[in-house]
Amino acid sequence: VRVIKQLKSKYGELYRQDNVMLSGTHTHSAPAGYFQYTIFLITSKGLIKPSLNALVNGIIKSIDIAHQNMKKGRLFINKGLVENSQINRSPYSYLQNPESERNRYSSNTDKEMVVLKMVDVNGQELGLLSWFAIHPVSMNNTNHLVNSDNVGYASYLFEQEKNKGLLPGEGSFVAAFASSNLGDVSPNIKGPHCINTGESCDNPNSYCPVGGAKMCMAAGPGSDMINSTKIIGQNLYLKAKELYTLASQEVTGPLHSAHQWVNMTDVTVQLNATHTGKTCKPALGYSFAAGTIDGVGFLNFTQGSLEGQPFWETILNQLLGEPSNETKECHKPKPILLNTGEISLPYPWHPEIVDVQLFTIGSLSIVAFPGELTTMSGRRLREAIKSEFESHGTQGMNVVIAGLCNVYTHYITTYEEYQVQRYEGASTIYGPHTLSAYIQLFRGLAKAIATNTVQDLPNGPEPPFFNITNMTLLPVVLPDVAPVSKTFGDVLQEVQPLYRVGEVAEATFVGANPRNSAQNTTLKTFLTVEKYENISGNWHVTYNDASWDTRFYWTKGFLGRSKAKVEWHIPSSTEPGLYRIQYFGHYKVQPILKPAQFYAFNGTSSVFQVVKL
Repeated sequence: VRVIKQLKSKYGELYRQDNVMLSGTHTHSAPAGYFQYTIFLITSKGLIKPSLNALVNGIIKSIDIAHQNMKKGRLFINKGLVENSQINRSPYSYLQNPESERNRYSSNTDKEMVVLKMVDVNGQELGLLSWFAIHPVSMNNTNHLVNSDNVGYASYLFEQEKNKGLLPGEGSFVAAFASSNLGDVSPNIKGPHCINTGESCDNPNSYCPVGGAKMCMAAGPGSDMINSTKIIGQNLYLKAKELYTLASQEVTGPLHSAHQWVNMTDVTVQLNATHTGKTCKPALGYSFAAGTIDGVGFLNFTQGSLEGQPFWETILNQLLGEPSNETKECHKPKPILLNTGEISLPYPWHPEIVDVQLFTIGSLSIVAFPGELTTMSGRRLREAIKSEFESHGTQGMNVVIAGLCNVYTHYITTYEEYQVQRYEGASTIYGPHTLSAYIQLFRGLAKAIATNTVQDLPNGPEPPFFNITNMTLLPVVLPDVAPVSKTFGDVLQEVQPLYRVGEVAEATFVGANPRNSAQNTTLKTFLTVEKYENISGNWHVTYNDASWDTRFYWTKGFLGRSKAKVEWHIPSSTEPGLYRIQYFGHYKVQPILKPAQFYAFNGTSSVFQVVKL
């Protein structure tokens, strides 16, 4: 809503609700607090305005840059299989789908990557869009760093190669690795094992004999989660690079877009000639609280729960109110844990009005899907849209699912997968007919585009916008305090004078709360690694906080004191020479009865030398 509003004030009717698609690259390791529905605000301690503003401003800035650099160009599409990068994390659910349907596919995940290559009319490379079904959970829920996970690392590698010598985010070439039908797809390819005994817990309930469900976790291929992120990200990058380089099938033809808002709590679905089904008011099942093998839940919840627990029912019914009989019946066999669709305090807990949106460019159809489809759900949706186009005379459509678009509505399983209520089924918030409803709605958009009747599509009911201003439980940042005889940015622990490639250079500084810098950005980074250039006598920035070889750790101390540690994991490709580390921040001063004041500062390590092995 904020993005569209700002675009309208800048560009009038050029960029609108129907022709702008926001698709989340997706990571579980980024600042939260920007979504207006209560269930998400609870987990982030309320609305975090700096998070929201940074996202909105960043999206608008990227659109501005794209608009200013718009040029005529050509599109090429290519597809290929990515191996050794995914497993299905709910194979028991997948096996509930009809055998005849499963037999049409060689795997219980979609291994195909689709790459859309963009060049200008002179052949100059502009960028690529890649779609692949993989969860960005190589970094697990013990990670406290802000990072972009496996798809972000793939993007980073591609852009670093094409924008040589430039820092992340700089340079004209953009490599976007977008989400697809990743609902039941994990990058943690070693599979689920009991972390206390080492035995497999690949069972319908992801349960360990000793310690229960919370001991059952999957691991990636690497020695640790950062290493796993890099291995999976590198696999994606290498396949995308190969497909990009060999892309020769040109995408030509007109550009169309169709968009509707739909009340997803009240869709009647024609299941067959004689039967209809209906979507439900949103609710989350017990297995939602169990989490997944990529990030386990808490307490004694397990996946595959088909019955409620009297203890939790009593507590939650007292706190949130008991679900109505209609909602209970509608969601069966899901036992309802959180009755989100019937609670509206302080704001509605889940969206009722949801976007459905479809783009076509010639023979390419991009499905803007507002959630996380499982593998088989995605296959059914793609097939339905393709056949809808064919029934109206448009043959050979390439249908691509872009997941997590425009609004977030959790997961979408098939009707059959829903029956066993693992995490994904328990998180299918509009009930067992959710997928059928979406298929019906997207068929409608495809028909409108194929028959050139988009203008006749009803807009649907516009979603509410809640003007949430002060709902936050995040504590106020205390004024920062430096130790006696020290000032902000002073070095507390120095670098060593000499490092070899492969080692870690680190320095610790007198710090200040990094939240101070969120809205006072004199520099766009908390750190730099700089190399001394002998010829010019200048320091040249070679890495910043977006670089995957750097780490920034902030440690809160007592009564406003804190430390900031900067690490540089020196890659083998590093040129020998003289280097230094800089740290940037803002400290807060709180005058009595006056607004807080923020002051920029920086700290610089001693110079150190890097040598080859």
